[in-house]
Amino acid sequence: MKVIVVPIGSSGDVHPLLGLALELRDRGHEIVVVTNGHFEPLARKNGLAFEALGTAEEYHEAINDPDLWHPTKGTKKALEWSMARLLRPSYLIIQKHYVPGETMLVGATLSLGARVAHDKLGAPLVTTQLQPLSIYSGVKPARYPAIPAWAPNWLVRLMYKFGERFVIDPIVKPPLNDFRRKHGLPPVTSSIFAEYLNSPQLVLGLFPEWFAEPPSDWPPQVRCTGFPLYDEKGVTALDPQLDAFLNEGTPPIAFTPGSAMRHGLPFFTAAAEACRTIGRRGLLLTRYPENIPAELPSGVRHFSYAPFSQVLPRCAALVHHGGIGTMAQGFAAGIPQLIMPMAHDQPDNAGRIERLGAGLSIPPKKFKGPAVAAILRELLEKPSYSERSKELAKKIAADHPIKNACDHIEALARKLGVLKEGALR
Repeated sequence: MKVIVVPIGSSGDVHPLLGLALELRDRGHEIVVVTNGHFEPLARKNGLAFEALGTAEEYHEAINDPDLWHPTKGTKKALEWSMARLLRPSYLIIQKHYVPGETMLVGATLSLGARVAHDKLGAPLVTTQLQPLSIYSGVKPARYPAIPAWAPNWLVRLMYKFGERFVIDPIVKPPLNDFRRKHGLPPVTSSIFAEYLNSPQLVLGLFPEWFAEPPSDWPPQVRCTGFPLYDEKGVTALDPQLDAFLNEGTPPIAFTPGSAMRHGLPFFTAAAEACRTIGRRGLLLTRYPENIPAELPSGVRHFSYAPFSQVLPRCAALVHHGGIGTMAQGFAAGIPQLIMPMAHDQPDNAGRIERLGAGLSIPPKKFKGPAVAAILRELLEKPSYSERSKELAKKIAADHPIKNACDHIEALARKLGVLKEGALR
């Protein structure tokens, strides 16, 4: 069968779906990856067919906007970009490749073009949700940005409804329903976030149930499969100088504010100061060297991207923004984590790692050298954080998340007659 895979976002959003695409390819299926042109070289290196959904220049334009990382403006920016730049072209690409009875769609949270293709063309659709926050629950509300962690559930639900009515719906529904009208479809009147963004056929929660136990009011078609840990291993080589740095001394503390963060100078300045204060080696990871302070303490080095699976097991701790992909790699490495959540799902992820006892969090405004140093001392000196992190690493090692997800995709395809019984895998 043909599988059209439509990831939306930065590396942390694209990598998991590329992992699924590669597994499905290895099972004998024809794959077409539809995402921003920034990721075309990676897809091509993996031998995957690719359709560009916007240019690499547009990708860098988007991530250059500091509002993308704002706790309240970030969601608005992401939705506006998706509706203005991605809805129509993604639908048209899917329409071009879609063969009735032979094609499955695998989309991300904001792959609205795939959802319209499901409604208009009858294309079978699997929605992937990388983080628990993306699946609405009124029973166990997520920790949304700008909503205080102390807020009771009734207040969280009320504030969510306010945001839905005055932020999400005004941005999404007018262009979405105009596009649907032009294709002979009725308007969407249901909740965009709680209902429409999820396929009615299958929703894959790409995280384990120990990270987020499914609440009773999640859609019945949700299946949790575990963290898909694809990180370019085997395609992007480990820098020999980085390998040497990791080997030449005590395990460093790894710092990254996310692959798409173009405004990380304050983060790395605090990181360098914290390492100097506690006398620990530091590994600063970013593709944007302008984010690195001009002078670094002895034992603190900057490198560009590196596959986390080859680096983090050789580190003492991980300090990051709270992106779900980075957090999952930290879990797999079995090291304590310190999170500086900014926007999107990051505050919710930070709350979950604290409840699991595998890390701590600090607000961006307090992310200064002395405060970071004090928390790192606690994470490194209190055995419970390391012990709990190693326990979670064992859980991940025993799981088969990419296989689990692809098994569910194939099961739906067989149920719908897209994949025939006995077909080659």
